[in-house]
Amino acid sequence: MKVLFRKLKRTNKFGKAIYLLLNLLYIVLYVLFVKSILSLVGIETTIRMVVLVFFSLWFFLYLLFGLSTLIVKKYKKFVFLTIISLLLCLVMLFSSLVIHKLYSKIEMFTNQEYTVYTTNLISLKETELKSTSKIGMIDNNEDIEGYVLANTLKTKENIKGEIKYYDDYYIMLNALYNKEIDAVFVSSNYAIIFGSEAVFERIGEETKVLYEYSEKLKTKTITSSNKKLTEPFTILLMGVDSEIDGLNANAAFNGDTLMLITFNPNTLTATMFSIPRDTYVPIACNRNRSHKINSSAAYGTECVINTVQNLVGIDIDYYAKINFNGVIDLVNALGGLDVDVEPPDYKNYIKQYGEGRLCESNANRSMKDLVCMNTGPQHLNGEQTLAYARNRHGYLASDLARNRHQQQIVEALSKKLMTVSSFSDFENLLDVIGKNIATNLSTTQILSFYQTLKNMLFESLKGNDFITIQKTYLEVYNLPVMISGMQLSALGYYEKSLKAIKDALEVNLGIKKEEMIKTFEYDYNEVYESPIIGKGIRGDKNETTVPNLIGKTVSQAEEWANQNHITLIKEFACSDGIPGLIGNQNVLIGTSVKSISSITITINEACDSNGPNQKPNEDDDEDESNKPDIDLPPGGPNDDKPGSNPDDSGTDQDNNNNNNNNNGNETDPDDTNDKPEIPVPGTPTEEES
Repeated sequence: MKVLFRKLKRTNKFGKAIYLLLNLLYIVLYVLFVKSILSLVGIETTIRMVVLVFFSLWFFLYLLFGLSTLIVKKYKKFVFLTIISLLLCLVMLFSSLVIHKLYSKIEMFTNQEYTVYTTNLISLKETELKSTSKIGMIDNNEDIEGYVLANTLKTKENIKGEIKYYDDYYIMLNALYNKEIDAVFVSSNYAIIFGSEAVFERIGEETKVLYEYSEKLKTKTITSSNKKLTEPFTILLMGVDSEIDGLNANAAFNGDTLMLITFNPNTLTATMFSIPRDTYVPIACNRNRSHKINSSAAYGTECVINTVQNLVGIDIDYYAKINFNGVIDLVNALGGLDVDVEPPDYKNYIKQYGEGRLCESNANRSMKDLVCMNTGPQHLNGEQTLAYARNRHGYLASDLARNRHQQQIVEALSKKLMTVSSFSDFENLLDVIGKNIATNLSTTQILSFYQTLKNMLFESLKGNDFITIQKTYLEVYNLPVMISGMQLSALGYYEKSLKAIKDALEVNLGIKKEEMIKTFEYDYNEVYESPIIGKGIRGDKNETTVPNLIGKTVSQAEEWANQNHITLIKEFACSDGIPGLIGNQNVLIGTSVKSISSITITINEACDSNGPNQKPNEDDDEDESNKPDIDLPPGGPNDDKPGSNPDDSGTDQDNNNNNNNNNGNETDPDDTNDKPEIPVPGTPTEEES
């Protein structure tokens, strides 16, 4: 050992310095490199281990041979070994920086530690807030914007007035509009959240913000699954119709776009279920009271997830909230999408914009700068893609057509993502995604999807479809309902249609075995298209509401009551109406049948100067001449609106109407009430409906 040190002292001092410094640098960079390489969980594990072993072996080789070449003064070999070591140091440094950069970008949307929440106190424009004013507040101490920050704002600004508590935003806003209260605490994006309802469509113009308060709070963690993305999983996509760039992770949103996707990485099959925004279901966080499913978004992400889980009976592993405005940047970063744009079929819309043409408001919903495109197969830029994803007023199917188009866009996006080849393009995509997507997927879980992506790429290179997409369609019917004290149009659904969709989701997840189809018919003269799961399947309805019995005969009311197991109570009263017909009912139209056990009807009775006549013989009710030419059950508030079939009673006429409307009552009840985002003169004619 002493001899070795004596020889080392005699070596070139400059060479010794380089040797020592390079070894120290190599150790530091190797530690960083190991940390970076190990963070790539699930990505080419064998290759990563081989690389680490190679770099560690080289270190020991340089440590020994570098030293020996110095001692024996073979400087050329020393320089050669040193250059190689230096190059390897640069490789480790560059690789560590790239991996760290990409990892950090992924963490931007997987680890959003804080969220800025904002509450507003609003009133109608003509209202002045006084110390005697009545102020509405949500009675839910878990509602950050509607309760927690509302109380903070009240204290901070010393707001006087009587607080009236509500357990439903829609009831509270209805009270504001009816001037039962003077102001309400709501989320700062209330105009987007509630403006989709006809009754509140101008809420942004009709109200003013009196006070505003924001607070940066730790983001509420929504538990995700422990599944790796190498096994079948579910993910719920939620579109946030924000008018700003960026996304607040857990803020309340409008929830008009809900798409549940199951993906099986073993079969490379995805099943997409777009849930119509007006589907009438129990809202999980609102004491399971039924409402339109999009209303769940006003209570936050967790409420939407739980509500959808209850609907489909399947656990949702992950979610992703996507800012619609971010779609523009995403599509443009990919160089556009190839989409077959469906031609509008609403005649008044076609008259307005022309045959084979689709127009929609711009990204900021401004009508001054319309985004227009031709229909048919074409290449869309970001703004055109967003316009196509939003448009519903050009189609008789309305929101259901929009759901169909959004599935097209998701499919086109997935194909385009497989074409990304350069590092700079991939980096730009991560930047866009980081600003506009929030998810409960961890960075490790996202990285575990690498192997599946590689398999998809191999399938694509072999000329096969890199992924099989199963589309679904929930058969629905118009359902006039009494919601939050307001009569609105919602959508009921057919139980068998939903069951077919649930079965397909479970089969793709491996929960249920697929039933083999033993017979198959094929006509070579027709182009084969994959069946759309759930389409054309009807059967039992999930919900029935009380119809408008006024003007109907007693026998018709009895028939309806018997069908729905409701006790019918009859009363008689003098009236100028047609004797024997129903003049009044004690249960409001649109009330859920599940919530009542009886209904009282008042039957018109002819009166003379001496008082009421004797009660008419009920057999007279069977006289066909007295029956109005209306099938039971009647439709309530939308009876007179073309294209609506509020109860869809199953008569031949109803079935004919439905068959003429794409095998499903593809109408959006709100469209008959909503003011279109794009001005369309008139309403649909009977022919169009």
